[in-house]
Amino acid sequence: MRFTRLGMTFRPGQRIIVGLKGNLDQREYSIYSGENDDYLEILIREVKGGNVSAKLKNCKPGDLLDVNGPFGSFGIEPFNLFTAKHIFIATGTGISPFHSLVRSYPGIDYTLLHGVSLCKEAYGCEEYEPDRYILCTSREYFEGKKGRLTDYLLKFNVKKNMIFYVCGNSGMIYEAEHILKEKGVTQKNIISEIYF
Repeated sequence: MRFTRLGMTFRPGQRIIVGLKGNLDQREYSIYSGENDDYLEILIREVKGGNVSAKLKNCKPGDLLDVNGPFGSFGIEPFNLFTAKHIFIATGTGISPFHSLVRSYPGIDYTLLHGVSLCKEAYGCEEYEPDRYILCTSREYFEGKKGRLTDYLLKFNVKKNMIFYVCGNSGMIYEAEHILKEKGVTQKNIISEIYF
């Protein structure tokens, strides 16, 4: 969903709270757009029976939203921008802050591991350099990457200059952190943002 920015400033990786104007049902969403875009974007997965996603899905141009924020400190420290290899690990719409980071900081050294159930959930995959985007699907075959993201991570070659950023559901995050620590990655080099 794209909407007017109205001068809001944010750091890539931050989130906002969004809901229909005057409605008490609101939800946090990581910002999908880049910090220099003249609009705000969020990536929404419709949840059946959800109070917010279904309402946002039915928005039409001109509808008013309540937008609060930005909040959070998830993202890349400025001194690490061009000195580290950034490994972005996301499930589903957890890809949002990484889209914002890549769009905001052209030239950073990154690899994006994206875990989804089906290939059609590879949101915006064409916007990343093909050799930097690795899609892991758990319910269908896709270019040799079949299986859960954490299964792929078990085989991932960790190097000393890597910083790992993990965003998505809590189960994946806990499992990914465990795998990375088993591979010798220190806690200070694992930065997490839990969605649900």
